[in-house]
Amino acid sequence: MDPDEYFGDIVDDLAPQGVRPGRMFGRQALKFEDKVLAVYHRDDMVFKLGSGTPPHAEALSLAGAELFDPSGKGRPFKDWVKVPADHADRWADYASASLARHRKA
Repeated sequence: MDPDEYFGDIVDDLAPQGVRPGRMFGRQALKFEDKVLAVYHRDDMVFKLGSGTPPHAEALSLAGAELFDPSGKGRPFKDWVKVPADHADRWADYASASLARHRKA
């Protein structure tokens, strides 16, 4: 499955829980109650997992994963992790973790 298909499946799977597609940084995103959970950035996905949480640490441990720096100027968003397309099979897990975090807030 290609990254676009993984993104579409995540949207479909989380729709019954109130997640809707949206936009952020001019890219496709997942939103819950007007809060952005994840952004499809090029062929990677970026998830708001919360700095210091187990899902955040786990995502950062994946090969090629890094804190998301949308400007490319060394100012990453500490709560956001960019997970490469090589790990697209894990994207649904991180989308669910982001949703769970936002539901608690």
